Amino acid sequence: MEWIYDCRNLDEVREQIDRLDRAIVSLIAERGLYLQQAAGFKPGSAPEEDGKRIDQVMRRVSRLSGELGADAALTAKIYRTMIGHFVERERQLRLQPPGVAS
Repeated sequence: MEWIYDCRNLDEVREQIDRLDRAIVSLIAERGLYLQQAAGFKPGSAPEEDGKRIDQVMRRVSRLSGELGADAALTAKIYRTMIGHFVERERQLRLQPPGVAS
């Protein structure tokens, strides 16, 4: 990590964790919005293409984990869960009749 605030007590540690939680949740929400856009560009996407993209993302995330000093196993687990959720959400949107709000 390039810069980590040197906390002086537990309250400061918790403040930093709360700040990060807000940023993480915000980024998850943003990622989801981009994935909704992506779904519109691939209405008939083949499962093997989705699998290739998932593999590509997982390799990139694994590399980033090493570069940034993150726990690789935890990062992979989080991403597999997140990707699984978004794939299912995309599937639901495709099955939804036109004009029905989600």
